[in-house]
Amino acid sequence: MHKLWAFHDEWQPVVSGSQKPFLGLRLLVRVVALIGILGLGTAAPAGEYIGPWDVLISSDGNTVYVLCRDSRAVMILNGGRLEITGRVVLPDVPNGFALDPSEKLLYVGCGEGLGTVQVIDVANRNIVRQFRAGHSPSSVVVSPDGSKLFVANRFQHEVLVLDARSGELLGRVPVVREPIALALTPDANTLVVANYLPLAPADSYDVAACVSLIDVPTLQVTHVRLLNGSTAVRGVCVSPDGKHAYAVHILARYQMPTTQLERGWMNTNALSIIDLEARKLWNTVLLDEVDLGAANPWAVKCTADGKWVVVSHAGTHEISVIDRLGLHEKIASVPADVETARAAGRDDNRNLYSSAIQADIPNDLAFLVDLRRRIRLQGRGPWGWLGADPTEANGPRGLAVSGSRVFVAVYFSDKLAVVDLDAPRPRELTLVPLGPKPELTPVRKGEMHFHDAWLCFQHWQSCASCHPDARVDGLNWDLMNDGLGNPKNTRSMLYSHLTQPLMAAGVRPNVRAAVEAGFVHIQFAVRPEEDIDAVVQYIEALRPVPSPFLVNGELNEKARRGRELFFSDRLRCHLCHPEGLYTDCRLHNVGSRGQYDDRDEFTSPTLVECWRTAPYMHDGHYTDLYQLFREGKHGATHGAVTELSDEELEALVEFLLSL
Repeated sequence: MHKLWAFHDEWQPVVSGSQKPFLGLRLLVRVVALIGILGLGTAAPAGEYIGPWDVLISSDGNTVYVLCRDSRAVMILNGGRLEITGRVVLPDVPNGFALDPSEKLLYVGCGEGLGTVQVIDVANRNIVRQFRAGHSPSSVVVSPDGSKLFVANRFQHEVLVLDARSGELLGRVPVVREPIALALTPDANTLVVANYLPLAPADSYDVAACVSLIDVPTLQVTHVRLLNGSTAVRGVCVSPDGKHAYAVHILARYQMPTTQLERGWMNTNALSIIDLEARKLWNTVLLDEVDLGAANPWAVKCTADGKWVVVSHAGTHEISVIDRLGLHEKIASVPADVETARAAGRDDNRNLYSSAIQADIPNDLAFLVDLRRRIRLQGRGPWGWLGADPTEANGPRGLAVSGSRVFVAVYFSDKLAVVDLDAPRPRELTLVPLGPKPELTPVRKGEMHFHDAWLCFQHWQSCASCHPDARVDGLNWDLMNDGLGNPKNTRSMLYSHLTQPLMAAGVRPNVRAAVEAGFVHIQFAVRPEEDIDAVVQYIEALRPVPSPFLVNGELNEKARRGRELFFSDRLRCHLCHPEGLYTDCRLHNVGSRGQYDDRDEFTSPTLVECWRTAPYMHDGHYTDLYQLFREGKHGATHGAVTELSDEELEALVEFLLSL
């Protein structure tokens, strides 16, 4: 195992309650909606948003909890009348939450850096305790007996097991990369972990993210590799019978040149099924149709009766409702291989079957035709009326299911969408405003456009498909801006407006040129000037996330030694990466030319946030910085990096990962 993810973190649980009040956190705001939802006819002040992020529902369906990322609160609604009945303010940005089995407590993962789990008393609607978590606790799950919490620390690449009453650390399990969603089997024996991004050399043939399966009694892990090109694994769930797990993700066709979009040429969007007993991938089906993408699948849930699998699509503002048992039966009916197909009389030499064998299913855009309903949350586009308000229902995120009703958090619209699967069409959808209509600033519009696949030809992808969180997807792409056949690693957009020219070959002079070219040549769309300007402003507004390697926001002792080496005359790293942005914005020949390259010089990237931008170099050849220096000898053209001792190299890497 490479050393990239070694953190210096001695566990010291922080528990606040009656013994040690946590100053500033014990806030309670009771908001009672006297006449339904307040402020429907007014606009919220520009820049003030609610940001619904996830949803939970009580077992009786009478209470709905909405996790609101931007307003930093949990909003509480009556499940029948859908009226707001209360709000609990949180001390930091919330990432995920879970209900205690008794439904008396709500656990909320909050913050970046030194993240916490806030414990809310549901009856009194106030924070009663907080537990220390880790960096960006993105998902929280409670064991069926209420005794344990499982917390995904996204940027420490681990899952914590905590005592649900005391916050005591019971175990920590390293996974692959950026665990972002968790799901527990009904018997509590297996925890399913979605690793958001792949971690592999991007110039290799097979690059894919994993789903990790943790055996809860032993904390042993099995990593299930998804299909080649799998990235942005955003959501996971477990079937009611505990036999299968479902993961939604992008299935990138990154080995193809980006010359077209039709039939999912660049990105497709997928649902993968994992056999939990065998602990292996069963198959992957595409959520798209032949000429219409279903971009950026976000969350996935099964109905309690096991009849349906429901998926939210953040890019196309819809949900997919899939016949779960029918899906399993259809996959099982497809021969496993060519020999089995021939024995069954399905020798398909005339293309009679869209999926002749099971290996064909992940490329079959028609596989779900008779098994899935697409329910759109807004009325614009080819199915609705042109010119409808693009903010009507934009950016669905988390979802929850209660009986026949599906509740969806709609992020950019500050709404809760409620879909009744048993209602006759088109009366199946209700949109519930959670506050005044948001007035979008240019930055917010840019963020919305960045994530909106409606702006893309046939809706296959958004900017966020290749730049999740405006950062990296871990893949190489063969863009046409510098010729054909020389794929480059996806770069983070952080500080791109300050580190021009852009792209590895420096072919874009500035951010605006890059954004405009992205819409035209990647999304095959021409957007108005104001849309381009808004996306540029969103990118300019990006700020770095504090490194998980910092200690109370400062360099640790090892990193300070590494800093001295970095700026020393011995290494001279600062010549190409001067302090501040840690790039000189110039092209250099550092001996990194790869097998597909037609040039020697590449732009030096910023090193800020390099702890989250692996794999490294323009072709993504190195998965960690140790490999980059030892095997790649990076920096040897300007300094004595090859002469570093192991201890010195560890210090240098520690500093870089702290930026």
